[in-house]
Amino acid sequence: HVPGLVVCMPSTPSEAKGLLLACIESKDPCVFFEPKALYRISQEVVNPDYYTLPLGKARVVIEGTDVTVVGWGGQVNVLQKAVERAERELGVSCELIDLRTIMPWDQETLEASVRKTGRLIVSHEENVTGGFGAEICSTLAETCFLSLQSPPKRVCGYDTPF
Repeated sequence: HVPGLVVCMPSTPSEAKGLLLACIESKDPCVFFEPKALYRISQEVVNPDYYTLPLGKARVVIEGTDVTVVGWGGQVNVLQKAVERAERELGVSCELIDLRTIMPWDQETLEASVRKTGRLIVSHEENVTGGFGAEICSTLAETCFLSLQSPPKRVCGYDTPF
């Protein structure tokens, strides 16, 4: 909740490199959350060239038509398996979006997807109460109200003490 602060949470090693380099170049202060599990579960070759990824721009991981599924960080890998299973077992076409940066967040990409699918699921690892998913759901419920076929849903961690 700090204006001007950039908050990144990559989902792949390649995304981590591009976002970290963008943070270094940014004139704004950046907080970079690096899920350690990401490096143990991801198997990809990272481009050795210098490149940056745009801060505040989400990535559509999988295109779909029935429901928009949004996540960030390590949760994107979990969601990718879930949406592939939903397609295979239920015939549900999910559009998976990796938010990449929590602040600023790419409202435009999410709105376009929700208007296309009519449904929204936001998933993150933190507790359901007070999590950033509530902000996304609230904003998109306001801006995409007439496009939504059902209320936005959050799939998050339980409200338990650590």
